[in-house]
Amino acid sequence: MVKFYSTNYTYDHPFPTVSLAYFLRYPNPYSRHVASTDTISRHYDPETQRLTTVRLHLKRSRMPAGVLRLLPKGSTQSPDKDGSTQSFILEKSVVDVNEGWMETESRNLDWKNVLSVIERQTYTRPSVPGAELDAGVPEKEPEQTHVAVTVTLKSRIGEQLRKRRARWGEQANASSVTGGEVEEAPVKQGWFSNWSSGAVRSAIEAISLQRTERSQPKAQMGMGVVLQRLREGGLEKVFEGMQKDREIDI
Repeated sequence: MVKFYSTNYTYDHPFPTVSLAYFLRYPNPYSRHVASTDTISRHYDPETQRLTTVRLHLKRSRMPAGVLRLLPKGSTQSPDKDGSTQSFILEKSVVDVNEGWMETESRNLDWKNVLSVIERQTYTRPSVPGAELDAGVPEKEPEQTHVAVTVTLKSRIGEQLRKRRARWGEQANASSVTGGEVEEAPVKQGWFSNWSSGAVRSAIEAISLQRTERSQPKAQMGMGVVLQRLREGGLEKVFEGMQKDREIDI
């Protein structure tokens, strides 16, 4: 079963500022786990006047202990000595400054056999009532930007478990005929061996949903820091803050 998370909030900053802050949000004091960001491609369509950008983020984090306990041995890469793991996140964004909206989609490229996470965000500039009546008068940029966030979490570990259990069962049947050896059953012993694939998948998704609920407010606060820096000193202030954040992480 798939888990969903959604939230809506508003930044008290105009859309051009918020869309700029989005591309400058790493690093910030709430994103210590983001190790690097690289731009893969960027394309501006002169007809639609939309900018499409594809970026790759390298993030480091600790796999929740509850999830690690549910995973069969050898199903994932081993964590580092400090218990952390790394994952590449592919991000695609489309910005339409004229219409005042930006859509983004981020998805993990690693650990997909354990959990697939797809995050979509929509940033929109609120309409100004009565603006259409003032023909020929430049529309004043609203001092707010609305944000809608949806996160889809789906674990495929159940599929992996079913395949491994089926393979182990086939080998066990074959060994009973030939007398050969069988590889160790690909699941942990004890209480875990009694869990169904669906129960394991559901548990992983539930634990990850709780983690998402805790991390989303931090992401919002990180954007808030970048927006405040832009308000106080523009890009110079943002770059100074980035440098300080990198020095703290070293």
